[in-house]
Amino acid sequence: MHHGIGFIQDLAVVMALAGVVTVLFHRLKQPVVLGYIAAGVIIGPYTPPFHLIHDEATIHTMGELGVVFLMFSLGLEFSLRKLFQVGATAIVAALSEIVLMLWVGYEIGRAFGWATMDSLFLGAILAISSTTIIVKALSDLGVKREPFAQLVFGVLIVEDILGIAMLVLLGGIAQTGELSPGIALITLGKLLLFMVVSLLAGILVVPRALGYVARVGSDEMLLVSVLGFCFGFCLLVVKLDYSIALGAFLIGAVMAESRHLHRIEHLVAPLRDAFSAIFFVTIGLMLNPLVLVDYAGPIAVISLAVVLGKLVSCGLGTFLAGRDGRTAMRVGMTVSQIGEFSFIIASLGLTLKVTSGFLYPIAVTVSAITTLTTPYLIRIADPLSQRLARAMPPAVSNVFGMYSQWLRCLVPRSDGPTIFSLTKRSSSRLP
Repeated sequence: MHHGIGFIQDLAVVMALAGVVTVLFHRLKQPVVLGYIAAGVIIGPYTPPFHLIHDEATIHTMGELGVVFLMFSLGLEFSLRKLFQVGATAIVAALSEIVLMLWVGYEIGRAFGWATMDSLFLGAILAISSTTIIVKALSDLGVKREPFAQLVFGVLIVEDILGIAMLVLLGGIAQTGELSPGIALITLGKLLLFMVVSLLAGILVVPRALGYVARVGSDEMLLVSVLGFCFGFCLLVVKLDYSIALGAFLIGAVMAESRHLHRIEHLVAPLRDAFSAIFFVTIGLMLNPLVLVDYAGPIAVISLAVVLGKLVSCGLGTFLAGRDGRTAMRVGMTVSQIGEFSFIIASLGLTLKVTSGFLYPIAVTVSAITTLTTPYLIRIADPLSQRLARAMPPAVSNVFGMYSQWLRCLVPRSDGPTIFSLTKRSSSRLP
């Protein structure tokens, strides 16, 4: 009985303080995710003088449920139709971003003298942008339905898929200490086969079962059935030695094919919001301010690398895939941050005990810094692209024009505008 009261006390402290801090952050027009992390820091063990949390293990367990609901919600938003709409552009942009940021993160870690596993996990942490933060920023700025935003969503879908693959590969590397190209191909092949079989089998069974339950008209029955499928499939995936995040994402993608998707999203949203709030609070609980002071230099370097690296890699990939310079600039600046997926990767390193304790708080701090800059980067993307267009030498503009003509001859596009040279005239015509 005493343990139960202690848990209720801890949960009351977490949710009450999270509510107060996030209201404050909302009034300051800052992302509420930062409010959750700040609440965790306030009640964390490294913040004197009071120790407000007595059973951190239980709170962290509830935070893991937040990971499940976050990945489940990403799966619900996954759509092959959306991916086909932006076509090869999203794939090229996402691949170029992930490959370059993996390399940049690894090289930064090695330059600071960090261990190989720390450097490798740092690269993976920097590779994936934050779906939650990006969607929130685009919604707040009122540009969520613009063409460049739809392309960003396609990039995020590809990133989510590749991020799942990275989780599996990193887990294999952590357990064996190395991963040869042959083993990597076998691992990815098994993962791809498992995902395809799970999706095909799930789509044949789950939407029909949910449709039968939904016809009863009871939201309670539908919610319980959805959670039963979700946690049951996650358990199966864990038994097969894959991550629980993979299971949550796959079952969400299966349910995304249901006719009752919007109803399911509406029912799951409160649970997702509640448990994801606890997840972000647990991130703050692990932040040691002294570590942040000791690693202020690496944090500044990594934050700058995230913004510039993602702008260059994703923006260049978007441009080379056939989009105009203005769209490429807006896409690159929109994805220039890290977030919840990076926390999951950092948590994996800690859980497997293959990364140093400083890496997690560094990842969280870099996420906080880049999250703050995201709305401002989206706002200045347009004027900056126009200024670059005016300053660009005519010879460079001619090269872009020739590339545009060459690409149009090779690939007739149907999913958006082709490349336009960044000249004064073209940038003034673009809306």
